[in-house]
Amino acid sequence: MNVLFAGGGSGGHLYPALAIARAMVAADSRVVPFFIGAERGIERTILPETEFEYELLNLHPLYRSQPWRNWRTIMASTGSWRRITRIAAERSPRALVATGGYAAGIALGVAAKRRIPIVIQDQNSVPGLTVRWFAPRAAQLHLGFPEAARALRLGSRTQVFYSGNPIAPPPPLNERPSKLEAVARWGFTDTAAPVLLVFGGSQGAEAINGVVAKWLARTGKEIRVIWATGPANFGKYARYERGSVRVVPYISDMASAYCAADLALTRAGAMTTAELSAWGIPTILVPLPTAAADHQTHNARAIADAGAAVMIQQEALTPESLGAMVTRLATDAAMRNEMREKTLMRARPDAAQAIAVKILEMDCFK
Repeated sequence: MNVLFAGGGSGGHLYPALAIARAMVAADSRVVPFFIGAERGIERTILPETEFEYELLNLHPLYRSQPWRNWRTIMASTGSWRRITRIAAERSPRALVATGGYAAGIALGVAAKRRIPIVIQDQNSVPGLTVRWFAPRAAQLHLGFPEAARALRLGSRTQVFYSGNPIAPPPPLNERPSKLEAVARWGFTDTAAPVLLVFGGSQGAEAINGVVAKWLARTGKEIRVIWATGPANFGKYARYERGSVRVVPYISDMASAYCAADLALTRAGAMTTAELSAWGIPTILVPLPTAAADHQTHNARAIADAGAAVMIQQEALTPESLGAMVTRLATDAAMRNEMREKTLMRARPDAAQAIAVKILEMDCFK
């Protein structure tokens, strides 16, 4: 049973597609995923390391702030349309699963024209242009945020599910290291002070890094910090390492950091917030102000309005405001516990499996 997957450009669109594909194969070994991506997206480095067949095409986004560059998008789209049409004819897919981003747009157009059933998984609280355009044509729509439904026009036969965002679920509690073991792995000797986890995605977030550095220059040992600066900025901030602070360029084993953390300071990307919710970590969210359609602000506001996080806009993030919020959360265990309970209520750690089951229930797979 061939299934086309389209979505990429960024990890936030590609990783959900990979998670769903793996869940579908695990649920039914007859499923054969095939990925369509962009030559210029993150998939060019990720897909060659996976177990799946794929093809990368000359796809471009819409250049909204530089419309004169859209001639590249138009020219590339023509050739990509022809190639995806040939792939669809050769493979006769049962369905197309799209996870958003510019890498999905042309594939969705081909699927709609050829009447291939469409499944869309959208990660954010504000759907992107591609998702909004094709939602009425979708057989199934899986939302990472229930709030996204307000922005979508649906088809008369579109099934909508609040499935959450597909992530690698946390291991069962009895298979995780204890809090003391996790803290010890990071080399902390003080077992009483809470642990703050700071990261801004795989590349780091310089706006957050700069404020954290100034805050650490004046704070004491009342809190321990695990700080991932991003590889490009590590040299600039490594000097802030001390007994209560661990400074690293990148955290490859996020589970070890999540097990140790009592609270976090991060951006508000959909996959980041999904992971933090699944692990039940109270979080200070600082949305990226330049994110498309300001979707990170909408993500953060939706979570904060549910009482599951605190939002600080980037322009309001200062050493003083950060210090005040960290102190409040670090010293108020009841507040942290309440936030933890509310964030776990939003968590969907088995989202990939739930989505795979729903897809395989479609008539085209029977």
